[in-house]
Amino acid sequence: MSKKKLLDIFNATVYRDEKKVFDQLSLSIKCGESAVIIGPNGAGKSSLLKLLSREIYPISKEGSFVKILGKQLPTLWDLRKKIGLISADLQAIFVPDISGLGVVVSGLHNSIGLFSHQEITDSELKRGKKILEYLGIQDLANCRYRQMSTGQQRICLLGRALIHNPDHLILDEPTSGLDVRATHQYLKIIRELLCSGKTILLATHHINEIPPEIERVILIKEGKIFDDDKKEILFTDDKISEFFNIPLKISCSNGYYQVCPEKT
Repeated sequence: MSKKKLLDIFNATVYRDEKKVFDQLSLSIKCGESAVIIGPNGAGKSSLLKLLSREIYPISKEGSFVKILGKQLPTLWDLRKKIGLISADLQAIFVPDISGLGVVVSGLHNSIGLFSHQEITDSELKRGKKILEYLGIQDLANCRYRQMSTGQQRICLLGRALIHNPDHLILDEPTSGLDVRATHQYLKIIRELLCSGKTILLATHHINEIPPEIERVILIKEGKIFDDDKKEILFTDDKISEFFNIPLKISCSNGYYQVCPEKT
């Protein structure tokens, strides 16, 4: 019996504003199958994840569909309990004066802050504190969002995504803007989540930040799937050079891949 699919796209055409980002796109990702989506800026990585989070929609046409967890029209509330999302867009629009604990608890209300009309229970606050402790950031519980570093904000948003204990996480350029230390701390948490059984879809253009536990790589370029296979198949000098259209050398150490310019 085949596994249920987290994402099932067939022959989809998708616009963002006036721009066509995908034309006859097809892609399938099974539940429990973590994958990384790699591509240059503007390739369509974020748009692909926004299809999954229902932030954008395909053009309705016969013989075309986008199914999430087996449904073409899942409710947003149901999705948010099963799929956690962290993105730069979300980080940018968050209420600036909310506390770290408030950021995490807001995930239970699917809001970008906590507001006077919302009833926040002691049980919710207790859950939020447990998440902060799990992530090792309990010292941020009372810190204002606007006073946090980019990395601290990102980890609080990860806590917000985790408070529902979702099976799946969507990470859109999760280390963008982070320094080396913050990047490694964040990746350590991501690796722990992968080892605990979470399905993670990671969009990035930094090959060196792909956790060793993620085996499947989806290369996307100019709104099309350039290739889709295991890391050891796609991460070769010839394939990566062809993909980025520049001579490159790729190496691997401790499960991490590194790309360097080819010597001239």
